[in-house]
Amino acid sequence: MILKDVNTLQKAFAAVETLAAQTPWPDAVTLVKPEHADNGGFWPQGFRAAGVSAGIKSKRKDLMAIVSDKPASAAAVFTTNLCCAAPVVVSKAHLECSASSMRAIICNSGNANAATGDQGMRDARSMAASTSALLGVKPEEILVASTGVIGVPLPLDKILAALDMIPDALERESCFDAAEAIMTTDTFPKFFAVDVRLSNATVRIAGIAKGSGMICPNMATMLGFLVTDASIEPELLKLMLQSANAESFNAITVDGDTSTNDMVAILAGGNGPCIQQGSPDAELFYQALRHLMIFLAKLIVIDGEGATKLVEISVEGARDNHDAERAARTVANSSLVKTAIHGEDANWGRIIGALGRSGAHFNPEDLVVRFNDLAILEPGFISNFSEDEAKTILSKNSYVISIVLGQGSGKSVIWTCDLSKEYVEINGSYRT
Repeated sequence: MILKDVNTLQKAFAAVETLAAQTPWPDAVTLVKPEHADNGGFWPQGFRAAGVSAGIKSKRKDLMAIVSDKPASAAAVFTTNLCCAAPVVVSKAHLECSASSMRAIICNSGNANAATGDQGMRDARSMAASTSALLGVKPEEILVASTGVIGVPLPLDKILAALDMIPDALERESCFDAAEAIMTTDTFPKFFAVDVRLSNATVRIAGIAKGSGMICPNMATMLGFLVTDASIEPELLKLMLQSANAESFNAITVDGDTSTNDMVAILAGGNGPCIQQGSPDAELFYQALRHLMIFLAKLIVIDGEGATKLVEISVEGARDNHDAERAARTVANSSLVKTAIHGEDANWGRIIGALGRSGAHFNPEDLVVRFNDLAILEPGFISNFSEDEAKTILSKNSYVISIVLGQGSGKSVIWTCDLSKEYVEINGSYRT
């Protein structure tokens, strides 16, 4: 259930502040205070954002724009779902020809514009064209995104009418409005920004994200929009985004379903220092970007539909990293494991059952399973732990399930959540 606006704002600040305090940020990073999200001072120099109500959703903002004051370098990663939505197709095409001169991202929620045929393609192009006309730039300099119900024609007339409100809304500089406008079943908007101290200057990276259900990226099953005032060529920006994405948005799962729509995009406005590939500044920037993306990805898991727990599945000792990821992702996606997490049941049999079907190579008798630092299973199928100690850990809002396969140096981390009755209730009536 979507909360009332005041409660939504309070929940967002509480989630952001709590997770920020628990995150081991790099030394070069200074956190931007969450309250700046609703009173200006959030976005990097040269960027503005807005969220308005187009009437696609009842009593909710549902149209967002992020605008760069001058041509920006751009990079993005997209869903791998074969049934990808029209805005994904359009944005891919625009990125191919305008990666060094992107000017804006326009996104609606409440309707995915997926499985909508030729009309859906025309509608996605119209969103870009109308936004470009509003800003006085080229249509191919606009990235387009949509999220919501699949298979329903896009209410383009509402979107085009609402675009007229964007210029005034851009002057309010509210990150909260923009983050709220891309929400679907999310219960709070997801945002954060960091300042990065480089060798001779400081740059800012800011981002918003959405996602609550249909989360099992390969690439993304959510929307993530990031901007920075640094100057970075598109090729380097793409390398950084792809690498950071693999350890963030691509390392979470709520329900094992990959969406038709979603993408993670970044714009570099060029108002700050130029970052060169292979330089110390490039490494500092990348680590900050990676940590920010992991932060936003964790907010999505925390807000998973019906979720009450954020659980890290850590696999080590695999034959290689690929094997480790297969093992971790299978455990993280297991409905039986996720319901045991919800029930706070130390049922390690479900974990080894998932591992056994994951395709990862290991000797079952070598397995080690821990909940935080508590050994649950040791080599030789030895399991002699305190149920009370396990219950204490499993009752926490966040903890780690560590698995050692005993095969090599491969490792992987996936973040997941529990599976509750509320998830069924939300998705049983999603269209209605």
